[in-house]
Amino acid sequence: VYFFGPGCADGSAAMRDVLGGKGAGLAEMANLGLPVPPGLTMSAKLCLTYIEQGSFSDAVRDEVGRNLKALERATKKKFGDPQNPRLVAVRSGAAVSMPGMMESILNLGLNDATVQGLATRTGNPRFAWDCYRRFVTMFGDVVLSIPRKTFDDQLDAVKTRLRLTADSELPANELQKLTETGKDVVAERTGQAFPQDPREQLRLAIDAVFDSWCAKKAGDYRRIHGIPEDWGTAVTVMAMVFGNLGET
Repeated sequence: VYFFGPGCADGSAAMRDVLGGKGAGLAEMANLGLPVPPGLTMSAKLCLTYIEQGSFSDAVRDEVGRNLKALERATKKKFGDPQNPRLVAVRSGAAVSMPGMMESILNLGLNDATVQGLATRTGNPRFAWDCYRRFVTMFGDVVLSIPRKTFDDQLDAVKTRLRLTADSELPANELQKLTETGKDVVAERTGQAFPQDPREQLRLAIDAVFDSWCAKKAGDYRRIHGIPEDWGTAVTVMAMVFGNLGET
């Protein structure tokens, strides 16, 4: 597990086979002093270990935890903190770009408590509930294998009822209702409530992104483009930057 943060990184651009293209690029930009959101990259070798064994050792989990604390220190926000939550993106990244073939999950760390903290901290409840709605949709699709269309149909129905054309026109109260409806879908389809523990969310998300290396579409892409099966994908967990926070 390799950390990257303000002005320094454990890796570099020369480590694409270890960190994947995304992880190597982030490490190189961090080393150059560019303002890269800090994070950690789990090596592609760990992907192969996970596929072979079906899980990770406690030592690997502990190493992820130590690097997550370094991310918290770098951003002065704590993962799972109800008042000032650190949200993260969990992203795939093979040594060779495979656009759209593997999975990513954004806004991870949101739950019924941290969404309130995010709303208060930003002074923007609409933004907070939009993030939570998006997270429930992505987590339900990527991690829990609930078809994305299930959540998109709910969104479209609300827009039709309100006679709106753009997602950005939805008010905070409607986004909150959509979030709750999405959580109800998760409970109905899986028999369990939407996970509220951010660390459990992270564990499940990392596993799902590594699993996506074995997805049929990814395998077909590798076969067509001559990418070896035994390369694996790295997984990068990095601080969220929000494109939906405001006009800028």
